Amino acid sequence: MANLAPGPEEVETLFTDAEGAFRFARWSRPIVPVIFGATDDSLPPLKGAMEAVVLASGHKMAENDPELGANLMVFFMQDWQELAEVKDMDQLVPGLDSLLPRLEAEGADQYRFFRFAEDNAIKAGFVFLRMKGAIARMPAAELGMEQMLKSMLLWGPSAFAGRSALARAEGQGPAVLRPDLASVLRAAYDPVLPPYSEDATLALRLSARAGQLFN
Repeated sequence: MANLAPGPEEVETLFTDAEGAFRFARWSRPIVPVIFGATDDSLPPLKGAMEAVVLASGHKMAENDPELGANLMVFFMQDWQELAEVKDMDQLVPGLDSLLPRLEAEGADQYRFFRFAEDNAIKAGFVFLRMKGAIARMPAAELGMEQMLKSMLLWGPSAFAGRSALARAEGQGPAVLRPDLASVLRAAYDPVLPPYSEDATLALRLSARAGQLFN
């Protein structure tokens, strides 16, 4: 079988930021998600899919973060202006006043950002989903899977550009994580690797470990 794992250059691109610099980060603490604004019937498949992605990475979830309580917050909404109406949201989201008009102008359906610990590992994540268009038509389990994958690492802006984070075997059946991204995710949580790096040579190590997962 051909090795479909991404090569070093592909992996480097996955973690190249908007300024063209390599920047890799993962969680070092267990992830404690909390979901706001989702319907009651969507919560079980959302949570189940999110947990499945965390388990696939080799990382852990927990019931409580001793410092933050919950450290991954996921917000569902119909319109970006809803954020402006949430009390103290401007203290949670940097530059909210200028961010909302930009998201509206771009027709964005999702936005996320992270906060980092002293060692630059991911400390907390915030995900905002505007449920209009294609994203609103996604099954809850697939949406949970996709958003958890995007929240597990500090992916670069081109990591998902033009390609879905999910795949289907021959176009049929339930969606799964794209195998190339799943292998990188699992490799990224290898405990021998650092939780944060700006050294692009880390892409070589990630690619090698991802390749082993295909063999």
